[in-house]
Amino acid sequence: MSQDLNVSLVQYDIFWQDKIANLAYLEELLASLPTTELVLLPEMFTTGFTMSVEKFAEPHNLTTFRWLQQMAKQKNTCIAGSYIVSENQLYYNRLVYVQPDGSFSYYNKRHLFRMGEEHLYYTAGKKHLVVTQKNWRIAFFICYDLRFPVWCRNSKDNPYDVAVFLANFPSSRQHVWSTLLKARAIENACYTIGVNRVGIDGRDIEYKGGSMIVNFKGEIVAELFDTISILNHTLSWEELVAFRQKFPVLLDADDFEIHLS
Repeated sequence: MSQDLNVSLVQYDIFWQDKIANLAYLEELLASLPTTELVLLPEMFTTGFTMSVEKFAEPHNLTTFRWLQQMAKQKNTCIAGSYIVSENQLYYNRLVYVQPDGSFSYYNKRHLFRMGEEHLYYTAGKKHLVVTQKNWRIAFFICYDLRFPVWCRNSKDNPYDVAVFLANFPSSRQHVWSTLLKARAIENACYTIGVNRVGIDGRDIEYKGGSMIVNFKGEIVAELFDTISILNHTLSWEELVAFRQKFPVLLDADDFEIHLS
């Protein structure tokens, strides 16, 4: 069995606050999906980046979660995306990672986008998520997390090989998106994957995609532009290991602790 990892980045124009339309559209889009091992959807893939939490939040294990389980089983692949979850009278921007057998893990977005008033409606997460798929350790983050290198740090206590960022990153900050994905890859000696959306949302904010895969040298190895498409790419385990052996920068990383409020 190959140690490489086949990934598929799904970039599309999210129907504003319309779960049924988005799930139906994604089923059509994924109908032509080639054999892959990990499907990645944008942030808030069922609604767009909305603050209407009371109207669109759902318990963790209902419609969207069951759809993710169905897709993972049907396509025989792992799949991840974030959506609005209500739990104990709180709301979370929650990324859920589902495996073909229905088992799952999740991550609640840590850094809430204050400029979009996300912090007024959602509760911040306090735990990292790193899953193991084949021989790969994959860390998951959401959008604004990308700006915070300490939270994203590839540490001895939380090591990973791939950092995934699912996002709704607007076109006005397109340069920031690509620059920070490269920076996180270089400083953490890992692959970074950024999955963004396209189109204009219900708040008249424009998105131009730019979903991409960056290698451990900070080089873009695959990318999408302003188009609805699925980017399929194979991550090379051999190249990652060879680079880390030749340039073991992580051995000299500083130890630190994160104190959460």
